[in-house]
Amino acid sequence: MKTRGIHLQYTFGPPDQRGADIGNPLFDLISAVHECGSIQHAARSLGASYRHVWGALKQWEEALGEPLVTWAQGQPARLTPFADRLLWAERQARTRLTPHIEALRAELERVLADAFDGTQQVLTIHASHDLALARLRELASQDERLHIELKFSGSLDALRSLAEGRCQVAGFHVPALGQAVPLFSQALKPLLKPGRHKLIGCTRRMQGLMVAPGNPRGVRELSDLAGRDLRYVNRQPGSATRLLADHLLERAGLDAATLAGWNEGAEDSHLAVAAAVASGQGDAGLGIEAAAQAFGLDFVPLVEEDYFLVGLKETLDHPAVQRLGQVLQGPRWREQLERLPGYHAAERIGEVLSLTRALPWWHYRRPRA
Repeated sequence: MKTRGIHLQYTFGPPDQRGADIGNPLFDLISAVHECGSIQHAARSLGASYRHVWGALKQWEEALGEPLVTWAQGQPARLTPFADRLLWAERQARTRLTPHIEALRAELERVLADAFDGTQQVLTIHASHDLALARLRELASQDERLHIELKFSGSLDALRSLAEGRCQVAGFHVPALGQAVPLFSQALKPLLKPGRHKLIGCTRRMQGLMVAPGNPRGVRELSDLAGRDLRYVNRQPGSATRLLADHLLERAGLDAATLAGWNEGAEDSHLAVAAAVASGQGDAGLGIEAAAQAFGLDFVPLVEEDYFLVGLKETLDHPAVQRLGQVLQGPRWREQLERLPGYHAAERIGEVLSLTRALPWWHYRRPRA
């Protein structure tokens, strides 16, 4: 059996990669064959000759010790079952690593930017996973010479990072509900202090269930999964999406143990949950519409939620935070949100908000003097 290893490298170039995009000649090649249905059309899409693509496939087959395509005279080329598995496994692994790849790319971009221009402002944000924030980082760099060091983690972990001084701004999301949400209240109150923390309006987005195309099992609520042979793909503890699932189950009067798959591992991002459902590893998972669309899944909307950025009161006058507010209030940020399925601008986007006013279910144990 051949010994195989993974070699990583990076290059500088135009800012045409986003999220977990990573260039790899093997997967670029077999992806093109898979999407185009023939070597000839794959070669055209890659801007290469038929002979070059055919030769490259043969070289990769030799390196891997496995056939990648099946081909017969007069028939279109098809990926072998091995190549199909390889392509899907790579996509799923890359999806799971999205937050880490984005953080690595952000750090490398910051180093490069500092080398060319030491006047650029830098802002460290730890935030719950959100597809819009990567676009916010790009706009901040282009429009305000602000480099955002973005690290994704669960909402509660992001708020702990803020409390421990490991970031200047944190991002978290909560259901846009006026009535009591005790699970969120219990989780957030130890980490957010009125007067000390100030919220910044960022986005409003829809959370829902991501299910197979056509929703063949007829899932309409999280409770529809209870007691059935339907596997739920969970998020990691400490994430607000996990809290939302707890909230929905509590509201329905259900025990989490009634959901198959609840305790069988957890994913760290919306995209990773979508990838698991799309691969057949699960039947449903909570997530955002943009992630469902990215993997060709159906989306069942459940709860609209607010995504806030939060910082300490004394950091609001910092130049980097001021520039962040300008990006959020600018028209280009609204345009970006309109392009993302399930997103729209918050009512007071980019404005500094009082904790108790932004979260209407928040109340003091006793009236303030």
